[in-house]
Amino acid sequence: MKLLLDENLSDRIIHRIIDLYPDSAHVKTLALTNTDDSVIWEYAKANDFVIVSKDSDFHQRSLLYGHPPKFIYLRIGNSPTPVIVQILRDNFDTIIQFGNSKVESILVLA
Repeated sequence: MKLLLDENLSDRIIHRIIDLYPDSAHVKTLALTNTDDSVIWEYAKANDFVIVSKDSDFHQRSLLYGHPPKFIYLRIGNSPTPVIVQILRDNFDTIIQFGNSKVESILVLA
């Protein structure tokens, strides 16, 4: 499963989760920073990414349009990078099950 981390998350997360989520990327490395959410949404859809963000706008978009792409909503406030890394690592099985689900569009992690 490939995760696409939004710009509200540190790009330093990628190298700490790549062993579990190969081919994951950050919007910064894809030159998608400061772009409209719809552009990120379409990029994720076209390239089979699951979007990971703390942005409620993606939550609304996911409710409105469904999937693909799927969306992991981190409802964790201003958590430091190590906490976010640990959440993504600790919830690996849940995230994989979510990715394989035919019906689920949103996964909320807190």
